[in-house]
Amino acid sequence: MPPDVPASADASPRLQGATGRAIERFLAFIAAERGGSRLTQKSYREDLVQLQEFLESASCRSPGEASTAVLRRFAAGLHAAGYAPATIARKLASMRSFYRFGQREGWCPTNPAKPLRSPRQSRKLPRFLTREEIGRLLRAPKPGSAAGLRDRAILELMYSAGLRVHELSGLDDGDLDLRSGTVRIRGKGRRERLGVVGSHARAAIGEWIAARAKPRATAAGPRRPLFTNKLGGRLGVRGVARLLEKHLQAAGLAGRASPHTLRHSFATHLLDAGADIRSVQELLGHKSITTTQIYTHVTTSRLLDAFDKAHPRAR
Repeated sequence: MPPDVPASADASPRLQGATGRAIERFLAFIAAERGGSRLTQKSYREDLVQLQEFLESASCRSPGEASTAVLRRFAAGLHAAGYAPATIARKLASMRSFYRFGQREGWCPTNPAKPLRSPRQSRKLPRFLTREEIGRLLRAPKPGSAAGLRDRAILELMYSAGLRVHELSGLDDGDLDLRSGTVRIRGKGRRERLGVVGSHARAAIGEWIAARAKPRATAAGPRRPLFTNKLGGRLGVRGVARLLEKHLQAAGLAGRASPHTLRHSFATHLLDAGADIRSVQELLGHKSITTTQIYTHVTTSRLLDAFDKAHPRAR
């Protein structure tokens, strides 16, 4: 890595110096006022610690001393170090947010990071499973045990409601209304939305709830985790990833999908069937419709492929 872009070090409990203190206040702001998850805070910290090390090497005693030219050197160093465009874009976005916070706090009259352009990224089309493949996957868990019933309920619900893995892991009994077929989902930035629970998912969840072990008194009630591990605790993200890998193998789909692929498949299949993109945006919990539009690219590519194969004058 070039000397003018020091590598990020493991963050100490409290960062030191004027820049370090400003970073700590920014991270507290992200956690308290924006509802940033631990993963979001960790990413910001890593990016800004790297910026702090660079500013110190550039003799900037505080973040407010950095000019656009200085920050452009930082960005150039990231390019020279071979960082992927997506990683550079994330680091520059972290920096812009940090300096916007500086304007709010008053230690930065203007945002010197604002003029910096993020590198162009080639948007990869999301991977998804066909309807036939989804059917094979959902039939893979065997209903002869409580674990099999749980796994089928998890897969059915993830596909029915387009859930992220951490959203599924965080569900409690009180979030689910099987009678109305809805589930309350806590998404990114503490934003809540309603998801739809289809008839197949409702049936699978009902069977799982009837089969799961009775909770300890402290775990009973609406705050009881909906999906639990063999010890009775909340099933975590890694547990969901492991069970999905197991059932993909059983369905002959090993290496074809990740937990997020079910969410991609949910969106793609809705749009393929003629669902309104605004409705899909709401169901996915996307803040911007631009994020949802990538799925229209998927469906358009499939339409073009069908045209090429079927139209007598396509070639």
